[in-house]
Amino acid sequence: DPEVLVAISNLSANMGAANITEIEFVTTSFDKSDGGNIDVLVRFNEPVTVTGTPRVSITNGNQGSGSGRGPHLANYLSGSTTNELTFRCTIAAANAATNAGDILVIGANALALNSGTIKDTGQSGTNATITSSAGIGTAAGSITVAA
Repeated sequence: DPEVLVAISNLSANMGAANITEIEFVTTSFDKSDGGNIDVLVRFNEPVTVTGTPRVSITNGNQGSGSGRGPHLANYLSGSTTNELTFRCTIAAANAATNAGDILVIGANALALNSGTIKDTGQSGTNATITSSAGIGTAAGSITVAA
């Protein structure tokens, strides 16, 4: 009997739901006196489609003087229909949200849908299960706030 070989592009990626593979800070430094944006990149194993404003929580360790700052919320900015989503948190200059010496990190399960959706583009109509382990979050690194 003859055999038929069929090749389907990205079959393994399209068979399961999209999963987070990596979270990282795009911004590598932040100065409290200048203020500015803190961008976070969330990578998936395949393209996802975004609606609404999902967000990533950035934990403030409050290492600087005082306490009670954070978490900061980075709202979805761009990347729908790709496997890389960008999130942005804007902090005004001299804002009380950070102090010099604070260390900002991405914690466990940092991505929240916030009444939006992140759907696996390859799975029409099914919502991807959005979770991130502590290992993925801590792998993002950290930002130490400067004066």
